[in-house]
Amino acid sequence: MMERIICLVMGYCFGLFQTGYLYSKKHNVDIKKEGSGNSGSTNVLRVMGVKAGLIVFLGDAGKTILACLAVRLLFGGQPDMVNLYVLYGALGAILGHNYPFYMQFNGGKGIACTAGLLASIDWRLMLICLLVFAVIVAITRYVSLGSLVVVSIFVAWMVVFGQMGEYGVRQGARLEFYGVAAVIAALAFVRHRANLNRLLRGTENKIGVKKK
Repeated sequence: MMERIICLVMGYCFGLFQTGYLYSKKHNVDIKKEGSGNSGSTNVLRVMGVKAGLIVFLGDAGKTILACLAVRLLFGGQPDMVNLYVLYGALGAILGHNYPFYMQFNGGKGIACTAGLLASIDWRLMLICLLVFAVIVAITRYVSLGSLVVVSIFVAWMVVFGQMGEYGVRQGARLEFYGVAAVIAALAFVRHRANLNRLLRGTENKIGVKKK
C-alpha cells in the first residue's frame, strides 16, 4: 500500500506544474479567463494558436513521462509490480493536473497527461491512439471525441494485453491494474462531461471553426 501512496503523491506533485497556465501568463494571457477557462492544451490552442497548444501539450505529456520515469527508477526492482505503480504515478499526475490545489482544484482535463502515460507504458499503444485521434479529429473536428475514444482504447488495451501477461504484472494484481486504468479513463469522461453533453446534442465546439 505504501508504494501506491508514494506513486500517487509523487505523480500529483509532477502534475501540479500547470504548463498552460504558466505559459499563458508568460505571454500576458490569463488562460483561466479566456475561452473555456480550462488550463489544458486544447483551450490554449484555441486561444493562443497552434504553437502554444503544441508546447503546452508536450509540457503536460512530459511531466507525466517524468513521473512515470521516477516510478520506474524507484521501483524498478519489483518487475512484477512496476507497471502497476507506473499507472498509479500517472494517475497522480493526472489528478495534479486536473485538480491543482492552488488553482481551486480546477486545472485541465488530463488528456495530454494520459498521452504521456501511453508513451511511458507502450509505444505501440501510443502510435495507435495517435493515429485514431488524428483521424477522428480530422474527420469530425471534435477534439473531445478523439480524446474520449483514445482513453477507451487505452482501457481495452490494458485489459487485453494485461491478460496476456504483456506488462509483467503478477496474476494477483491484474484486476487492480485494470481498475487503475479504468479510473484514469473515467477521470477523462468526468472532466469531459460538458463536452459529452454537447456532443450528444450536436453543439460541441469544432477545432478550427469559429463560433458564430
